Amino acid sequence: MTMTTAGVLFILSLGVALVAVHKPFGDYLYRVVSGTRHSRVEQGVYRLVGVNPAAEQAWGVYARSVLAFSAVSILFLYGFMRMQNHLWLSLGFDPVVSHGAWNTAVSFVTNTNWQWYSGESTMGHLVQMAGLAVQNFVSAAVGIAVAVALVRGFARSRTGELGNFWVDLTRITLRILLPISVLGALALMIGGAVQNLSAGTEVTTLTGGTQTITGGPVASQEVIKELGTNGGGFYNANSSHPFENPTTWTNWLEIFLILLIPFSLPRVFGRMVGQVRQGYAIVAVMAVLAIASITLTNVFELAGNGTVPQAVGAALEGKEVRFDVSNSATFAASTTLTSTGAVNSFHDSYTALGGMMPLVNMMLGEVAPGGVGAGLYGLLILALITVFVAGLMVGRTPEYVGKKIGSREIKLASLYFLITPALVLIGSAAAFATGNNSTALNVGPHGLSEVLYAFTSASNNNGSAFAGITVSTPWWNTALGLCMLLGRFLPIILVLALAGSLARQQPTPASEGTLPTHRPLFVGMVVGVTVILVALTFLPALALGPLAEGL
Repeated sequence: MTMTTAGVLFILSLGVALVAVHKPFGDYLYRVVSGTRHSRVEQGVYRLVGVNPAAEQAWGVYARSVLAFSAVSILFLYGFMRMQNHLWLSLGFDPVVSHGAWNTAVSFVTNTNWQWYSGESTMGHLVQMAGLAVQNFVSAAVGIAVAVALVRGFARSRTGELGNFWVDLTRITLRILLPISVLGALALMIGGAVQNLSAGTEVTTLTGGTQTITGGPVASQEVIKELGTNGGGFYNANSSHPFENPTTWTNWLEIFLILLIPFSLPRVFGRMVGQVRQGYAIVAVMAVLAIASITLTNVFELAGNGTVPQAVGAALEGKEVRFDVSNSATFAASTTLTSTGAVNSFHDSYTALGGMMPLVNMMLGEVAPGGVGAGLYGLLILALITVFVAGLMVGRTPEYVGKKIGSREIKLASLYFLITPALVLIGSAAAFATGNNSTALNVGPHGLSEVLYAFTSASNNNGSAFAGITVSTPWWNTALGLCMLLGRFLPIILVLALAGSLARQQPTPASEGTLPTHRPLFVGMVVGVTVILVALTFLPALALGPLAEGL
């Protein structure tokens, strides 16, 4: 079997599995976020934090709850890392430097998981388990909760209430993320992933030297980093390390976990608004963009354009032979189409156009299918923009699932879309203006791509890197930390404000002039608007970076 054939079968099997679970798992997610009963464990959590589960919140209160929870999480995680040398299972590591602790705390709380450090030589086991892994759960739950709040804005009328953040956070964590993570961790352990509290084992190498092989609670962190589209690895090599991702079938499983929740959430949208076909339209947009991206990434990498790849017959630099070129390219596309950022190959070593695709995936806004929660609310905002554009064409007030899109709604949607490009372009310009753009190995277009990739990854809360830049400096840790913080919470505030505005509206009955938003025409329009907006915003930067290098 050729590498191309194996890669096609790998992708097809993923597609079949995602289609098979879309309805049953989406219905389960719907029951979790729409149910009214609370388990005893959940009731205990509510009493512990002093929350009345029956009390709902307006958008402002919901937003303040998100911000307060996240602020406390950042402070706790920062202190945890700064004091790790006094903690159990510290493995003798020193406290994390202040600017690095700030960056990492912000990174994991914002679901970015950008890592300027080598995990196995910087973080003790307790910090990994009780600090970083915990944030992998709750930051993912925050994203899903915000998406559900926006959907409630579409589904409800003449009310200012969007649910209760603390109830949503608790239910999503305990009923969705935790059970799947337990099963997934067991599967990864069966496949060969490590799960222990070892401080390291010394072995003799083939050359007669000694090497310390670090163990740790790897499988349990690996599964939630993929399921929650987090991406931060226990090891510096991330998912290319055999202790995190041992075999081809564990590689398949990890990609499946990355895509599982984002591709199922549109079903929740359809069920909650009472029009299942609207959910199918949203998932169709995701699928079209994802298939195009995965296909192009595979084509560019399998073509192996470049002197050295052509000479050896494949673009194998920076790739694990157990995953080959195609499975590595599929992982790279999946992890940047979502906000995961995990890597099983070195994106900096991809061909020029192959390396451009992960960058473009993030620039699309990570909506195909995007991060858990963030992908859905990002695509719904693009759907609103599409409806607004269509309304201008025919001279009608735009409507979407029974809600009018007026000046307030389109202003909020436009501001949402403008935040990330502003952060990416201003951040990249600041790096060059201050002389912090120097790279270890590359200059010219590829060096520009490395800087552009870093700010795109941080601002979109992805966390993957081209690398090639020394980002462990105070300037880089501070700048990228600010991009992660603003790129996460400014959009969330705008999404919740939009949800509140929609929830207060009275439903508008469909009429002869209402644009059908469940048909292939609308799917194509949303795809077009998404691609055109990205092209207009980022094409000049791409032309100076990966396109210039590729051509």
